[in-house]
Amino acid sequence: MAAGGLSVLFCGINPGLMTAATGHHFARPGNRFWPVLHLSGFTPRLLRPDEQEELLTYGLGITNVVARPTARADELSREEYVEGGRILAGKVERLAPRWLAVVGVTAYRVAFGEPKAAIGPQERMIGSTRIWALPNPSGLNAHWTAATMAEEYARLREAAEVPGP
Repeated sequence: MAAGGLSVLFCGINPGLMTAATGHHFARPGNRFWPVLHLSGFTPRLLRPDEQEELLTYGLGITNVVARPTARADELSREEYVEGGRILAGKVERLAPRWLAVVGVTAYRVAFGEPKAAIGPQERMIGSTRIWALPNPSGLNAHWTAATMAEEYARLREAAEVPGP
């Protein structure tokens, strides 16, 4: 779900099984993407995964690094990440969002060959698009709470100049 002229194109790692079954990004009930998006001020209310199309009205979109659905991201091969990064770069060149937000720093590191990348804005650009690595909102990522993730997502929102609530 992406279009040209976006402020931020969020990029998940790959579809989980629930997302593959429903066709809605971040559809697993334990995933914190939608609550964090709201807490960080990107959306004026908490959206459900089946309302993902509403993101376009806020200048936001969603895609994935790898298209193949899996139960867990660790089922993906390095080659899939690298190929996904190449395809994603082509998509970003065509759509030219202001920011690409890769939701999962490990996915960013592998897909773009940046092993030392950290959460936050990156030096690399794709055309005129800046890149920000965000924490993965999966419930498996217990290192980050919804509140601390929302703070990092809000940093991106402010840098992207997306109006808050």
